[in-house]
Amino acid sequence: MYPFPTAPKRPYEITQHGYTRIDNYYWMRDRSDPEVMKYLHAENDYLEEIMGHTKSLQETLYTEMKARIKETDSTVPEKRGDYFYYSRTEEGRQYPIYCRKKGSLESPEEIYLDQNELAEGKSFCSIGALTVSPDGTKLAYSLDIEGREVYTIYIKDLTSGALYPEFIVNTYSSVYYRTGVEWANDSQTLFYLTLDASERPYQVFRHRLGTDPELDEMILHDEDESYSLFIHKSRDGKYIFTNHHSSRAMEMRFLPADEPDSELKVLSPRKDGVEYFAAHHNGYFYIVTNDQAENFKLVKAPVDAPEREHWEEVIPHREDVLLDWVDTFRDYLVLYERRNGLRQIRITNFATPTNVRYIEFPEPAYSVELEANPEFETDILRFTYSSPVTPHSVIFYHMDTGQWELIKQDIPDGYDRSQYVTERIHATAPDGKQIPITIVYKTDIKKDGNNPTLLYGYGSYGSVIDADFNSNRLSLLDRGFVFAIGHIRGGSDLGRAWYESGKMLNKKNSFTDFIACSEHLIKEGFTSNKKLAILGGSAGGLLVSACLTMRPDLFQAVINKVAFVDVVTTMSDPTIPLTSLEWDEWGNPQVREHFEYMLSYSPYDNVRPTAYPHMLITTGLNDPRVAYWEPAKFAAKLREMKTDNNILLLHTNYDAGHAGASGRYDHLKEVAIDFAFLIDRLCECQSPLEFPDVTSI
Repeated sequence: MYPFPTAPKRPYEITQHGYTRIDNYYWMRDRSDPEVMKYLHAENDYLEEIMGHTKSLQETLYTEMKARIKETDSTVPEKRGDYFYYSRTEEGRQYPIYCRKKGSLESPEEIYLDQNELAEGKSFCSIGALTVSPDGTKLAYSLDIEGREVYTIYIKDLTSGALYPEFIVNTYSSVYYRTGVEWANDSQTLFYLTLDASERPYQVFRHRLGTDPELDEMILHDEDESYSLFIHKSRDGKYIFTNHHSSRAMEMRFLPADEPDSELKVLSPRKDGVEYFAAHHNGYFYIVTNDQAENFKLVKAPVDAPEREHWEEVIPHREDVLLDWVDTFRDYLVLYERRNGLRQIRITNFATPTNVRYIEFPEPAYSVELEANPEFETDILRFTYSSPVTPHSVIFYHMDTGQWELIKQDIPDGYDRSQYVTERIHATAPDGKQIPITIVYKTDIKKDGNNPTLLYGYGSYGSVIDADFNSNRLSLLDRGFVFAIGHIRGGSDLGRAWYESGKMLNKKNSFTDFIACSEHLIKEGFTSNKKLAILGGSAGGLLVSACLTMRPDLFQAVINKVAFVDVVTTMSDPTIPLTSLEWDEWGNPQVREHFEYMLSYSPYDNVRPTAYPHMLITTGLNDPRVAYWEPAKFAAKLREMKTDNNILLLHTNYDAGHAGASGRYDHLKEVAIDFAFLIDRLCECQSPLEFPDVTSI
């Protein structure tokens, strides 16, 4: 008999548009309230007790997954200026070591930053920006040691190894793209972004090396709270760009990187509903835009007259092709497109623009991740290719000859791809739309409805979840699991309309699409509702939580990671980070129609007395994107309302934010808990544990 924790109920009345809601767990927003930490600790202790019998399984899973990675390894070097840059890992160490060699790969190694040293004594360590000055003598990097995604910039002298005395706090960086700080070409001037009270990147500052950051000049302030600011440098090194993003529009500004004291100039003024992104080449901006082109088109304009009225069409709008991105090299124009849900790469030579080459990809479902490609004067396009059965492969594609050159492939020890098969199948949504599903499983499974199955989805912001390789997933596949990805509306898989039909007042299409994918997997004999689990994180956590409240009978287990579940309350509070930026994605509760629609699906507001599947809910105490109290409130309300004896677990990482643990081994331990939960609930077919006793905190 295992007593589970319950949270105190403190009724809090919320009235909007004539509706009155009682939120018994609104108090959890106040982390200074000792009852908050008491409840979170009680839930973590409960998880440890309930999952105690899976400890050996967790250790087995962790050992399996660790054995599949090459612990001592190195990335493929990339040339920037006079140096070849790469990172490497060492067995037993959590973080990368950043290195370079001057002139050739045979030169002595120089370690310019060791993240393991930065992480000593810290439970979390994230590097955001990582930018070497054009002359190669200085490094600007940003560091977050709490998981809050608020970074401090440091500057290192790569000649002496010493840090400059100044550091800059409260800055924005992207851990995914290593951006947020850019050098001017004088190697003495830095441009960076700061955050407002809601953690929106909103100001650009210019810093002179060796000066007090308090004296830095603000050169741009975007006062529109629906826009976020980003910054990057053109591949040819000629311009510093600022990118202003909202959910409905984009704007860019630029200044010459050789003239860091110059003012930022608007490329083309923002206009509601118009998005664009530009790359520079030989005095022209090549611009991807949706201006009168739902799936985007390519235009160009001279740098000295870049406004919309001067745009000249290069590639027109196409109904069956989504144009994602543009890249320019000295001799080549590269476009990243999406057709039938799959990424395509289109290459032309500026000298012969009518000679078009598409890169051919060998499988029915795959993922292509672009590398940095810092060199401008090159014939090689570098990317990482994988599929559910093909390990990550670094490819050098020779744009002049069309040769595909495999440089490195991360094949796990003992992996035999012939034992697995991947398919692209389709489910029919309630309105008749065909929803693609990528599916992977071992070749020896039978379609008898008895296979444990994990269905994953996201379906928001136009993001596409491509079918890539994940060596951790083999621990499920080798135990007879089927793994599937639902390419639902809300993503841009099948074009911009696919995204638009899964946002705002169409958001429920994402949920009904995912339910249709679940029902199709059952109908085709891959699984049954007693063997089916669903997984999603962040906006994907909203997805699986909404499906959970809509169709609790359809699933045996659900993993909601850092889940956005308290939709109406969160979107009604502009003091919460990111809220006002996202009114065009979800809706603005100040508008009655939006409020009523969001209220009709918000998972927290739709918990009702009924039986629910087994659940594992996770959060990070320092999460700035989805505050810890959303998953915590959801767990507490489910405990209060549910009528079943199925397991409900809440796990809080006290040292992390939205992305979970920062160290690679710590991350594997988190995955091991998730997988152990799934295997325990789906494979062993244990009867639900009884919970007659309730321990109040």
